[in-house]
Amino acid sequence: MLGDITSLRLLWIKFALFIFLGLFAVTLALLLFPDVKLAVLMAVAIWAFCRAYYFTFYVVEKYADPSFKFAGLGSFLRYALMKRKRNADDADSGADKRG
Repeated sequence: MLGDITSLRLLWIKFALFIFLGLFAVTLALLLFPDVKLAVLMAVAIWAFCRAYYFTFYVVEKYADPSFKFAGLGSFLRYALMKRKRNADDADSGADKRG
């Protein structure tokens, strides 16, 4: 696998490519299907996904579990599933102790 990008120049190029790709996709979709409702729904979806991404890589790392560092969405999903399984196991073991 490739390592993390450490070049500031490459990071800015990557950012610009993401912005270009997003604008291109939205523009193409609205040219193919010109509709105000579609534009509003796309804006809401984009905003919601951005907030979810922010939550995943900032809120969780800074507030929910500062000890864990995420490498990507796959890393976050594994973490979330392990945390869920661990909570379920803790609940089951607590039930065994009670009765």
